Amino acid sequence: MAKKAYHLFFQKQLIKEPIMFVVARDLNLLLNIRRAKITSEVGEATIELEGDEKDIAKAEKIFREKGVKVESVLGDIVEG
Repeated sequence: MAKKAYHLFFQKQLIKEPIMFVVARDLNLLLNIRRAKITSEVGEATIELEGDEKDIAKAEKIFREKGVKVESVLGDIVEG
């Protein structure tokens, strides 16, 4: 199983949509929300996706297609 971390940025029109949940469910990925900040104007989340490497790549593509800004997290997320 592969694991990859991302920073996701959501515009105002996307913050009420369950995009992360739907993508993870549909691709059978384990979604771990490590940090999130949501306001009425923008949303930001740091997540980990775990599962098949091809499905993680599909998830990244789907996020981008839906208008989510996606940045890969380099290195490990601090455990604590």
